[in-house]
Amino acid sequence: MVAHGLTVDGGGSVNNETVLDITGLKTQFRTEQGIVRAVDGVSLSVPRGGTLGVVGESGCGKSVTALSVMQLLPRPKGRIVGGEVLYHRQDGTSVGITALDPHSDEMRAIRGNEIAMIFQEPMTSLNPVYTIGEQIMEAVRLHQTVGKAEAREIAIGVLGRVGIPTPEQLVDSYPHQFSGGMRQRAMIAIALSCYPGLLIADEPTTALDVTIQAQILALIKELQAELGMSLMIITHNLGVIGEMADQVAVMYMGKIVEEAPLAGLFDNPQHPYTQALFRSIPRIGRKDRLVPIIGSVPNPYRIPKGCSFAPRCAHAMGICSVEEPPVFALAEGHQAKCWLYRDEGSVDQGEVKA
Repeated sequence: MVAHGLTVDGGGSVNNETVLDITGLKTQFRTEQGIVRAVDGVSLSVPRGGTLGVVGESGCGKSVTALSVMQLLPRPKGRIVGGEVLYHRQDGTSVGITALDPHSDEMRAIRGNEIAMIFQEPMTSLNPVYTIGEQIMEAVRLHQTVGKAEAREIAIGVLGRVGIPTPEQLVDSYPHQFSGGMRQRAMIAIALSCYPGLLIADEPTTALDVTIQAQILALIKELQAELGMSLMIITHNLGVIGEMADQVAVMYMGKIVEEAPLAGLFDNPQHPYTQALFRSIPRIGRKDRLVPIIGSVPNPYRIPKGCSFAPRCAHAMGICSVEEPPVFALAEGHQAKCWLYRDEGSVDQGEVKA
């Protein structure tokens, strides 16, 4: 049964395995120079109560995938042109997010309440003319039937929960009065103020020193365990992925090129791009020189035919520059989009057309 973008499972049973299913998602930006296929047929699932890590270079489409899930694309240039995003609630219903108008009451009820997001740069995400407390209270009062005094108490409580000292005083501080780490904690407080079922963290440790990074990651893991949340963490840092994720998806030029459980990906990366990422990581005690990925990211307006990584790949074959590879199943839960594995079974991604 479908009504206003809401799909109710016929049996009323809860999808116990995943909280979010993205199938064949395509998001494009129309510019004066042409069309940018920022997300080009992405299929992902976030495990219920677990963590999906999405990793890749800047500009590969990680953040746009998250913004598509939240229906926060800049209009009119950015649009979802194909695919499906399903959010599975605990009560057994599933919401077809891509079927909802971004400005509809249904989408506003989901955004921030059931699915929350920590944005990449808190200083540009927090409103400089409102206090931290006012911004938390706004989120609380939008989704909960509470008065101003009760919303303030909730704001103080959630600030304390994320480790802000003397929250009853700092609740009236402005963003510029907070350090970078405290601003990130404030962003987490806003995201968690309504106890969402799914938290999307987009580069949550960007521009923070390593000590604060470790504190923020530990805080997110602690709150995830305490609240039973599912987590989708987006980063270019494989160290963060190793610390946080259960399942990992590697993105390149708007596509998922490899997906595997954490141990499988770190112990045995299969796609040449993933292997190149690992070779470029500095390690303590490493004696051999770092190996940079050759070449540069293709022009988004002129993506090469076939495999978009082929011009930079040491294993490229003739077919790589002619035909885009399908997804091949390599092991349980491990798959890669590469012609090196053409003898393996291909996986049907279930792409949904617009």
